[in-house]
Amino acid sequence: MVSTEERTYINAPIERCFYLSLNIDLHQESTARTRERAVAGVTTGLIGLGERVTWRGRHFGVMLRHTSEITAYEAPAFFEDVMVSGVFRSFRHRHFFKPDDNGTAMEDCLEFAAPVPVLGRIVEALVLKEYLRRFLRERNAFMKQIAESEEWRKYLPH
Repeated sequence: MVSTEERTYINAPIERCFYLSLNIDLHQESTARTRERAVAGVTTGLIGLGERVTWRGRHFGVMLRHTSEITAYEAPAFFEDVMVSGVFRSFRHRHFFKPDDNGTAMEDCLEFAAPVPVLGRIVEALVLKEYLRRFLRERNAFMKQIAESEEWRKYLPH
């Protein structure tokens, strides 16, 4: 199993950042490069505790499906999603939010294991870890832009 962390500082209130992170529509727009779409479960708006979403997107040139469930939820400080089906042997994503002097410190903690155990360790270390870090950075940069502008109103109730 491999883990990676990504921290993003957002000049916006913690509640806004927390709920934007749970917004399916924002996620789809932030992943335009991989063309991720919610195709089952919660497919629009906010996802909550015990709910699932199935994503379909292009990664490494292949269309993949990934179903995750929100398994822990403590608004507005933390939530966790865990893969229930997909190509990984395991996939756990914890999201932490802390108030900061100028807004919110957001931290993503991702733990995953590649599909093939022996070859998987090499692929995890050399390819997947950096790919997933870049994916998180791009998604978080998009979310930061939305949260720090008036565009957040498009995704959350006023």
